[in-house]
Amino acid sequence: MDDPRYDGPIAIEGPSAASRARFVMRTYGHLLGAIFSFIALEVFLFRSGLAGHILRGVISVGWLPFLGGFLIVGWLASRVAHASVSLPAQYAALAGYVIVEAVIFVPLIAYADYYGKAGVVPSAALVTAMGFTGLSGVVYMTRKDFTFLGGILRWAGIVALLAIVSGVIFGFELGTFFSVGMVAFAGAAVLYDTSNILHHYPEDRYVGASLELFASIALMFWYVLRLFLSRD
Repeated sequence: MDDPRYDGPIAIEGPSAASRARFVMRTYGHLLGAIFSFIALEVFLFRSGLAGHILRGVISVGWLPFLGGFLIVGWLASRVAHASVSLPAQYAALAGYVIVEAVIFVPLIAYADYYGKAGVVPSAALVTAMGFTGLSGVVYMTRKDFTFLGGILRWAGIVALLAIVSGVIFGFELGTFFSVGMVAFAGAAVLYDTSNILHHYPEDRYVGASLELFASIALMFWYVLRLFLSRD
């Protein structure tokens, strides 16, 4: 998956510590806004009854196309956010991505509510939050540049997408080991994205940067939740 996020670091010419700190604060502020918007959309979809229609659509086509859609939508939104210097375009990409991800998550959350153990969704969210916090802490405490992960993430993304497409074509399920691998992939993406935000990302792209972090967190949450459900 030739994701533009993983094409390498972006050169920045001499940013001051103060301006970089403002950029980081703006990025994480927009990230929190995206997360709360995602939660609000999920509540709306379930309380309005729209989630039931989405779930019936998934039952008719199967799970695997949704997994592929998850990766493809992230790729498209990241391309727009990464390439655009227009702030409205970055906001449009972020809003569109949050909306589409809220829809894509409906079947998995519905399945967890109906067939999973009580509290499985909050538990998966907590594990994801802990993982994200820990990985981000590694970057900010060590100040290490993790952009060397770009090539690894690119090829791992291609392999994951091929596995999903093969599953759709040949009708086999992707099991627990695939989910574990995708959690590791998402963790590496968090390291890469956080490192880029700290060291390389242009300071006028804080909305796009928040989208990339949100995409990595959403990917991690998806597969952590799948792992929780695989134990039931």
